[in-house]
Amino acid sequence: QVQLVESGGGLVQAGGSLRLSCAASGRTFSTYTMGWFRQAPGKEREFVGAISRTGGGTYYADSVKDRFTISRDNAKNTVYLQMNSLKPEDTAVYYCAASSTYLITRLQSRPNEYDYWGQGTQVTVSS
Repeated sequence: QVQLVESGGGLVQAGGSLRLSCAASGRTFSTYTMGWFRQAPGKEREFVGAISRTGGGTYYADSVKDRFTISRDNAKNTVYLQMNSLKPEDTAVYYCAASSTYLITRLQSRPNEYDYWGQGTQVTVSS
């Protein structure tokens, strides 16, 4: 089992940057595909991006491509979400998630494909 704890959220002006971190417990962090999702009030949970077990592959939602970058440090059991050029529509609670399933052709992008979730961290972007 994996426990995930996000940090780094906060209030930022439009055009600014934030880096979220997600620390995982356990010795098997490198065997999990990691994903980031977000959920705004009144909306469904939305895929942001995912990173492969080794960090060699990433996949992003079109809405954040070229602005957000996911990375991971398996030695530190941590995955990061660097968010640049933030927009008010990026305001949401951001969650990290872990999937133990290995998919050959793609990285997991659906919430039900992930096994473990963090508690979330609030990101608010002011205009």
